[in-house]
Amino acid sequence: MKFISKIYTVSLVVLAMLVIPGCTDLEEELFSDLTSDNFFQSDEELSAALGQAYSAFGSLGNHFNIYTANELSSDEQVICQKGGDWFDGGVLIQLHRHQVTPDNGIMNSAWGVMYNGINTANRLIAQFEGIGTESALAVIPELRAIRAFWYLMALDNFGNVPLVIAFTDDVPSNNSDFQTGRTEVFNFVESELTSVLPSLRSGVGGGDYAKFNQATAHAALVELYLNAEVYTGTARWSDVVTQAEAVEGFGYSLEPDYKANFAIDNEGSSENIFVVPYDKVFLGGFNWPMMNNSTAAQAMFQFTAQPWNGYQTVEEFYNSYVDPVNNPGPQGDVWTGLATAPTQGTQDDRLRNFVVGPQFRLDNGAPVEDPGFEGPDAGTPDPDGINLVHTPQHNELEPNGWRQAGARNQKYTFEIGGTPNMSNDFVVYRYGETQLAKAEALWRMDNGSAEALTIVNSIRARAGVDPYAALTEDNLLAERGREMFAEISRRQDLIRFGRFGDAWWEKDASTSQYEVFPIPQPQIDVNASLTQNPGY
Repeated sequence: MKFISKIYTVSLVVLAMLVIPGCTDLEEELFSDLTSDNFFQSDEELSAALGQAYSAFGSLGNHFNIYTANELSSDEQVICQKGGDWFDGGVLIQLHRHQVTPDNGIMNSAWGVMYNGINTANRLIAQFEGIGTESALAVIPELRAIRAFWYLMALDNFGNVPLVIAFTDDVPSNNSDFQTGRTEVFNFVESELTSVLPSLRSGVGGGDYAKFNQATAHAALVELYLNAEVYTGTARWSDVVTQAEAVEGFGYSLEPDYKANFAIDNEGSSENIFVVPYDKVFLGGFNWPMMNNSTAAQAMFQFTAQPWNGYQTVEEFYNSYVDPVNNPGPQGDVWTGLATAPTQGTQDDRLRNFVVGPQFRLDNGAPVEDPGFEGPDAGTPDPDGINLVHTPQHNELEPNGWRQAGARNQKYTFEIGGTPNMSNDFVVYRYGETQLAKAEALWRMDNGSAEALTIVNSIRARAGVDPYAALTEDNLLAERGREMFAEISRRQDLIRFGRFGDAWWEKDASTSQYEVFPIPQPQIDVNASLTQNPGY
């Protein structure tokens, strides 16, 4: 929603003038002049301040942080080294092969995003408490919920993390007082979300769009409880069901068209619960046209800038959408440009998430040419030649992966003539996700659950594929993968299903140490109270 995007952006400018950024250098006297007579008197000022807390969400749709860490360490997506392009010191290959080291810069970037969100919430809570007006105090529950979200992220990605809820310079000298275990962080997130829930916005109505409201809090609790056994050793399946049913009470429903959730103007989706309201003018940073497309794809979409030729889909994951008998999908000469439907078989509608096959110029319909293709003199020539053809197959991860290889991610609709920044709202939580979580929880409590099967088959019916006769661990995980592709959930799912350590393309079997990322070495270097995660 574009109006909200403006508030997010304006808040960055206003708050830069009104408050001192950072988390460890705020002297007490800074609060002395903030009174109910001279600060945050209007709703506009409060909205601008609150917008600062939401600004951290603007990092979820771009490269080299949380999205990158989660997607490239899963079996969904990969960035192959393409000769001199995309080696980047090996950090992307480390993620794919589960060989991440503490000095991998993506770790530090992801950590920074999470703790920026936490520290900003802590700062604003302290300020609003200091002001003490009714309107200022009324905002604090929302800030606590936002902080809990970032702690859920930190809990999931890094495991044992600092649990800091005061805006202060003080850092305990005792590591155990500063860096807490997963169970304690889990308990904090649960306590915060459940305690502030009644004070949050209802989750109904236009004024709640892109806000951390009651429905969002219930969706966050669904995620928390879904992974409780991983985090604490104790399953909480019945709580997943309870929270998913609470989301149902807000009137969300599956969009008849799956792609409507990810359209350029997707703020009208009946399914999206919480989003980041990106806007190509007012809130940039959603860079998927650049991240996912070939450099030659500029001619396909008439983009105003040349894409980076980065993210590619792992072939086996792409093939999970394809049933060779009932759902053959795009094959051979029936591939079509811009991922339009193939001419044979019954296909999974969610294959529209991908760009595959030969690609054509938008202006004259001629084949798109890629001057940088690997020609006859290359060590491994691309058999498709100069014409741009995205095949699901890859030749190698490094050092000379084919530039054109891999189905390309277009889950969010690209704007013809678009800029590097998209205006689609980035989905953080949606109803389809909470329904699949409910189905999984029901199945784990009773693997013959008729309700679980009905829910999963409603998701499959929307995708235009045949229903399952029964649920199994394998088909439940596969269905979550197909439905939730590129929604920062696959790594989490693989861990929960005990499959994260499996071998896959260009990756050997890995140990459980990699189920949490290493504490970034730059953070340890500046803070002796941090202890590295085991095995790193």
